[in-house]
Amino acid sequence: MIRLHCTKKLLAKLPLLEDGRLRSRKPVLSLVRDPATNPLGDWHANLILLQRRQCVLFVHDATRFPVFVPALKKADFAELDWFFQDGFMNTLLKVGAEDKHMKAAEKWLAPLVCDNDCNRSVQGTLNQMGQELGLSLDYRNESIMELTPYQTSAWLAERPSSIKGQGYVWPGREMLALLWPDGKGNHND
Repeated sequence: MIRLHCTKKLLAKLPLLEDGRLRSRKPVLSLVRDPATNPLGDWHANLILLQRRQCVLFVHDATRFPVFVPALKKADFAELDWFFQDGFMNTLLKVGAEDKHMKAAEKWLAPLVCDNDCNRSVQGTLNQMGQELGLSLDYRNESIMELTPYQTSAWLAERPSSIKGQGYVWPGREMLALLWPDGKGNHND
């Protein structure tokens, strides 16, 4: 499983089962045996309104790697697993992931399990990225409907982000290193 720490705004929109999983029409299969060893295990997400459209911005806790999903409708929230996985894999391609990274990512993807436990440092990154998106749209006088979600996520991943106690990181590079840490793809599982 992938733990998704949601803001209250987002959590209120999600159709959740008692165990925190999404009530989806499409089941999501997982090959992950032990969630504690999943390098993709912890993400934060926030519901942001851009030009009166509901968008979700995900950020990986350890790398600050973003996934942006624009213009969601009410029914789309039940399929957030699919939108997340699609956005994640395609954003990896946009930041230069090789076949080895894609295979590792596919191995570690799992269903989202939502809660409201939040880390203020990651929430700060979410807020900053959301503000950058809004300012970029205003500055370039673009419509949210014209944005390509994968390219937008890659744009955010190619900007430095701060992690409390660690300084600044480049999210795209950090995620690729996380997926292929020792050159062999082993995560000591």
